[in-house]
Amino acid sequence: MAIDQVLDLLSCPHCAAPLTRWHGSVACAAGHTFDLARQGYLNLLGRAAPANADTFEMVAARERFLSRGWYATLADELVAILRRPSPGPVVEVGAGTGYYLAYALQRWGGRGLAVDVSPAACRRAAQVHDQLGAVVADVWGRLPIRDASVEAILCVFAPRNPGEFARILSPDGALVIASPLPDHLVELRGRLGLLEIEPDKQRRISGALADHFAALESVECRYRIDLDAESVIDLVSMGPNAFHHDHRRLATQVAEFDLPITVTVAVSINAWQPVHHR
Repeated sequence: MAIDQVLDLLSCPHCAAPLTRWHGSVACAAGHTFDLARQGYLNLLGRAAPANADTFEMVAARERFLSRGWYATLADELVAILRRPSPGPVVEVGAGTGYYLAYALQRWGGRGLAVDVSPAACRRAAQVHDQLGAVVADVWGRLPIRDASVEAILCVFAPRNPGEFARILSPDGALVIASPLPDHLVELRGRLGLLEIEPDKQRRISGALADHFAALESVECRYRIDLDAESVIDLVSMGPNAFHHDHRRLATQVAEFDLPITVTVAVSINAWQPVHHR
């Protein structure tokens, strides 16, 4: 199982002790035991997934959308800014299907750990690369990852926990965050009533990171894509907007578009270095 490639990075969510493999489960020295799913991922959440976790339908929509290459340019920019100064392990938080992490591993080699609160997402992420392990965990809580054990963190349209990111990064590691700019998908937002992007989002992210990280590099990734009806529906259905839209009504709305529709991709990509570790 790919989880074996990253087991040395993990720690018990109850006592923070190292985890070791024992047949179909993993355990710590204190006796806390966690079963491995037959699909290859490890659930360290310790409770039911929250209501806002990605569903199987959302994961399927994301996989279809990303497989068509619409965000490949974004993935290229992420890999370019990451630069991988060393072959150490990479973690993607809020990883979803593990698309961006697998993209980085294919380019740079090494091994990776996908973390997401959704078992459906981790089930898929565990299958995308033979050097990629997937763990169900809550990014808002203490990550079940050992101190200073990873060389890079990817956070793409995902929650951010600066203190935990600083704790698990090695002193010379890098944090790469991708977040939407105000005009990201602007052609669809008004017409479909999608969730808005805060105009001061980048300032808020910088402020939240300031106690733990110093800025390294920043780029804006901007390009346009021509989406057919299926891709528009999958784009809306693969993220938080899925919880606010009825699929049948969405399909009816998109059928009224003059297709294909040209849509703006506008993403801020920022690299950060830790300033201290706890």
